Amino acid sequence: MPTIGWFEILIIVAIAIIVLGPKDFPIMLKKVGSWIGSAKKYVNSLQNEVANIDIEEEKIKEKKKDIKND
Repeated sequence: MPTIGWFEILIIVAIAIIVLGPKDFPIMLKKVGSWIGSAKKYVNSLQNEVANIDIEEEKIKEKKKDIKND
């Protein structure tokens, strides 16, 4: 998988400033930042739900073992 280096990021930023203009560029950065933040929150909530499911499954397995041992 190719990686993006600092030079590539610099080229993308320069093109974005030329296309959007220096006035609208900070506004676009804010929007992109908020999109990334909301995506991170969504992924984090999914990870927490999966972790909770795993914990619940372990508890159920332990209860089944306790019932079998009794």
